[in-house]
Amino acid sequence: MFPAVLSMRRRIDQWTRRRHPPQRQTARLERQRIYILPTGFGYVFGLMLGIMFLWAINYNNSLSFALTFLLAAVALVAMRRTHDNLLHLCISPGKADAVFVGQEARFTFHLEHSDSQKRYGIALQSRQGDPCFTDVPVGSGGSLILTIQATQRGWLQAGRLRVLTRFPLDLFQAWSWVEFEQACLVYPRPQGSLPLPLAASRMQGAGGGETGVGSEDFAGLRPYRPGDAPRHVAWKAAARRGELLVKRFTDQARSELWLDWDLLASADIETRLSQLCLWVLKAEGEQLNYGLHLPGVVVPPARGEGHRRQCLETLALYGLPKDG
Repeated sequence: MFPAVLSMRRRIDQWTRRRHPPQRQTARLERQRIYILPTGFGYVFGLMLGIMFLWAINYNNSLSFALTFLLAAVALVAMRRTHDNLLHLCISPGKADAVFVGQEARFTFHLEHSDSQKRYGIALQSRQGDPCFTDVPVGSGGSLILTIQATQRGWLQAGRLRVLTRFPLDLFQAWSWVEFEQACLVYPRPQGSLPLPLAASRMQGAGGGETGVGSEDFAGLRPYRPGDAPRHVAWKAAARRGELLVKRFTDQARSELWLDWDLLASADIETRLSQLCLWVLKAEGEQLNYGLHLPGVVVPPARGEGHRRQCLETLALYGLPKDG
């Protein structure tokens, strides 16, 4: 595309961003917030019409005049249709499930309209991503999922999004800007080389097999792992379920596992949070009762999906401003 056109589009984008503040709920696209310009192909098409018009004047050819005016009329109709493809379109934010650093956050948006015609080729585009296209049927509406790379922990916002369409002939692009207070929680990256504190404290006295797991009170069954002692295999339960299951035991004196910040004194903040995040996932996977201790923050021992989510959220937001 021509440099002058790109410069003009950047200036228009900056102006429109200042004019339309963020939306909390549904954004409805009215005429005053929809903008339209020719695409690269549209500029070439316009140049072609100009050459055809000059050729028709030079040779005074009525058929050339008719073809030129016909193509110009098609372009005008396409411009109106492109603009109306966004008119009265309603966009609302959906859910954004939490992810870990290094994964892609998935933001869901719902699109709907009250007209009797289907909307074709509607796209949402983030600041650094490619446009994601969909069609919006009548009545049921449609959905779009934008993916944004999560590079740091905390709250990740989708930011200002461009709603655009080039339907029907790709001669013009109509667009608008929307922004919501939608955010995705990003947990620390689960990585580290240290074993669970409970397992590390028992390595000295345990002989293997069930290292880090108690041997006094029955605490349920878990899938078999290579290295488990045959005497701990629940043969009857394995026969019923068709898979090897191992009995789990816990000691009353050591039933609570504390994931303590002070155990990682030699590491920096992000390395500590990553190791604690990995410990949380391991402790939950082994169905242990675990608590989390950070400077100024204590999560009492428990287990389950709700407790896991609370611990991961605590790690994700530790040390960050409360306003996100």
